[in-house]
Amino acid sequence: MEAAVSSLHLSSPAIHGSLRTSDFMFLGVPKPPSFLNPKLKAFAAIRCQSTSTKEPKAKRNLLDNASNLLTNFLSGGSLGSMPVAEGAVSDLFGRPLFFSLYDWFLEHGSVYKLAFGPKAFVVVSDPIVVKHILRENAFSFDKGVLADILEPIMGKGLIPADLDTWKQRRRVIAPGFHALYLEAMVKVFTDCSGRTTEKFEKLLDGERSRGGDAIELDLEAEFSSLALDIIGLGVFNYDFGSVTKESPVIQAVYGTLFEAEHRSTFYIPYWKIPLARWVVPRQRKFHYDLKIINDCLDGLIRNAKDSRQEADVEKLQQRDYLNIKDASVLRFLVDMRGADVDDRQLRDDLMTMLIAGHETTAAVLTWAVFLLAQNPSKIKKAQAEVDSVLGQESPTFESIKKLEYIRLIIVESLRLYPQPPLLIRRALEEVVLPGGYKGDKDGYTIPAGTDIFISVYNLHRSPYFWDQPHDFVPERFRVQKESEGIEEWAGFDPSRSPGALYPNEIISDFAFLPFGGGPRKCVGDQFALMESTVALAMLLQKFDVELRGSPESVELVTGATIHTKNGLWCKLKRRSNGY
Repeated sequence: MEAAVSSLHLSSPAIHGSLRTSDFMFLGVPKPPSFLNPKLKAFAAIRCQSTSTKEPKAKRNLLDNASNLLTNFLSGGSLGSMPVAEGAVSDLFGRPLFFSLYDWFLEHGSVYKLAFGPKAFVVVSDPIVVKHILRENAFSFDKGVLADILEPIMGKGLIPADLDTWKQRRRVIAPGFHALYLEAMVKVFTDCSGRTTEKFEKLLDGERSRGGDAIELDLEAEFSSLALDIIGLGVFNYDFGSVTKESPVIQAVYGTLFEAEHRSTFYIPYWKIPLARWVVPRQRKFHYDLKIINDCLDGLIRNAKDSRQEADVEKLQQRDYLNIKDASVLRFLVDMRGADVDDRQLRDDLMTMLIAGHETTAAVLTWAVFLLAQNPSKIKKAQAEVDSVLGQESPTFESIKKLEYIRLIIVESLRLYPQPPLLIRRALEEVVLPGGYKGDKDGYTIPAGTDIFISVYNLHRSPYFWDQPHDFVPERFRVQKESEGIEEWAGFDPSRSPGALYPNEIISDFAFLPFGGGPRKCVGDQFALMESTVALAMLLQKFDVELRGSPESVELVTGATIHTKNGLWCKLKRRSNGY
């Protein structure tokens, strides 16, 4: 879950990629500064289908030249011989930043300095260097500006937490996502997915009564509601019921999610200005939404503590989770002996899991359907597997193990549309980074305070480590890939992580990072992958899916995750030869 929200730094106050006219209006400013206006006409109107990001480079204007001169003056000599990509300010406003990072990666290599304004950033697109940062020297880096953005929302939850708090809470939270808990959660996944499919069936029945045989739905919105219901029940035993109804709590959750994204994509952190929370309408609403959620979480925490059944970790992990009324993570955290924690910290933990867990699942399902809808043969192959394994039954923990192709579709979707496309770290001390593939063999010395962008998007589509990097090929994860002479990279080998249901950073030696890696890897990765597998299997079990328009009509934007600009509108029909 850490990875899912880490992308909120994509356009942090230091480097923003999606400034909008409407954002200035919230401040009472009628329009953006005149020098930005031409760049705001089509915010992130990037066609998802496009696999080539090369575009003619804009002619550098006076502002761009001044920006790069300032960067070189302030930081030019601090990163030694590292290649430099001098970005135009205009590069920040025409399309999602990670597309530009990919272009510069192809031009300058796997480790380069990105010069923007008064600051420089190091962009890393190499598994050898990423492994050095995330695993081998994990505690030499922190989250930098990401923590500043998320702290008002998540407090000291796992993602924005300082190192000491993180170490303490990780030891408590990670055991909660144990095998018996995940097995019990499959029932939650199937129940919530069943609500969604039943909703679709009722809509189809209504359409049939009018003589039609298909319905049109925004599946991204439907997946968002499904993910919210699952995370509510699985993490704190609260049924949002968002698939079938609306409530003030649901509206507050989405309001908070939108505000988190807004803060990640706005140029000036105006919410820190004194009185902003009372003067600016959207900030008043944000604090009102936050109060509604906090009141709800506080009540759930009180109820859990009032019925506390204290036990050691081992006994908690051996509970009969399939038959107890409350199998939530909150129940586990409250009942853990010796892990007493104040209500505020529990609230921060729950809020972090709510936001991070919701975003990842909704996004991966959206892009899995988007990719499948363009590949009818792969849909048929997936449906054949679902029919063979499930028949008319709902998925179980054991049947998930047999849904191999469905699982591979999920991870291939995460490869092509990683959630997030970018991770951020800040060096706490002077560090020597490896040069990586085709980089300087002596590496690069970076000073303390340097911000590093780990481009997961670049890693996942690197032509050096993946064959056909832009193509949707779920089967690729079955095949061993040799390192082909790349020093310090071990290649791709599924046998390297025996028993793993899903490919991970170990199997790929950090060329595939769907949930980060190293000590600060997301604790909820298996939860998110399994719920996505169940939801996709149950959708394909009953329905055929087509895009309403062309793939090119689906436009892409980024915030907390990569998502669509106007929804993923699809046509759904009952399967004629399925279940």
